[in-house]
Amino acid sequence: MPSDQPPFRLRDVALTAYGPTIVNSIGHGAVLPVLALQARDLGADVSTAALVVALVGLGSLATALPVGALIARIGERRALVLSGLLDAAAMVAAALATSWPALAVAVTVSGMAWTTFLVARQGYLIDVVPQPYRARAMSGLGGSHRIGLLVGPLLGAGLIHLTDLRAVFVLAAVASLASAALARLMPDLGGEERARAKETGHLSVLGVVRRHRRVLATVGVAVVVISASRALRTALLPLWAEHVGMSASTTSLVFAVAAAVDVAFFLPGGWLMDTRGRTAVAVPVVGAVAVACFLLPLATETWSVTAVMVLIAIGNGLGSGIVMTLGADTAPTAGRSQFLGAWRLCGDLGVSGGPLLVGAAAALLPLAGVSLALGALMAAGTVWVGYWTSRVDARLSRPGR
Repeated sequence: MPSDQPPFRLRDVALTAYGPTIVNSIGHGAVLPVLALQARDLGADVSTAALVVALVGLGSLATALPVGALIARIGERRALVLSGLLDAAAMVAAALATSWPALAVAVTVSGMAWTTFLVARQGYLIDVVPQPYRARAMSGLGGSHRIGLLVGPLLGAGLIHLTDLRAVFVLAAVASLASAALARLMPDLGGEERARAKETGHLSVLGVVRRHRRVLATVGVAVVVISASRALRTALLPLWAEHVGMSASTTSLVFAVAAAVDVAFFLPGGWLMDTRGRTAVAVPVVGAVAVACFLLPLATETWSVTAVMVLIAIGNGLGSGIVMTLGADTAPTAGRSQFLGAWRLCGDLGVSGGPLLVGAAAALLPLAGVSLALGALMAAGTVWVGYWTSRVDARLSRPGR
């Protein structure tokens, strides 16, 4: 019998699904390149300024698990609105900060709000997008984030030229308020489930983690590897570019080229995930980094460094949304928000761990040796990622899924 429901179209949910992400990412994209500079202007030394930048990620890391419990109680829409308002307040505080400790507190709160935003938007898409379109939807979410991070620095540069560094924090505050306003347009889904959970008692985060510890220890570790591989390029490649004599402006241009390639591949990546399986893009994300690390010691000119960056960008672009898609594939119905908070923690551990790997290896090896060692590690990680994502694909392909 024909269904009375119209066929699902991604564009029908595009405004509520992707609008808040694009505008919020514009604000973050404007702030991140100049955050260390603002800390320096407020009296921080170089190492302290780097710590201030790291506090965005540390705030996100520390909040991942509690955020899952919060969203389970208030729902995705309220969480997105709350995170937008909190981030706006943090960015206003950053703009008004007169010392680097005040700036540090503001960016830590911003990192907390960002995690709330990421987990809530993932849960919303799980609700509104049918499973056959899930990867394309999540890939579009990752792509919208990348678009915001491309546009943000351009707007920020224009504002700084006209005014000063503080203006980018005001831009970020406005963007966060706009994301909260767009989130208000979303339907408030899951109200009945929250009401039942309120009567019977919400599942604890630790209880959900224990119940699904096998998934987190297998596919979750694959997510740690994927996230760490992505973080390696921002930690290792600038050091290699400096090592071979590239200027800072040339390095920035190479990163911009890679970012454009990254954005160009997110739509094909979503289609591949939905039609060929998650393994088809998860393996290239990590595998491209492994190959690039082996090739990097041979890259001694600008064109060859650019080629290595583009190789990584192709794999990363194809894998846009892969972490969120795998989280949606493995998330339980009961305790979903709590599980997604733990899933976000896996991703944050990888993002934080990638630069730490570079730093630890650099303390023991020359930079070329660091690259080769990380290439071997990522090659092993590719095998792990391929095995466990293929298990997810096998489960999704079973009849009745």
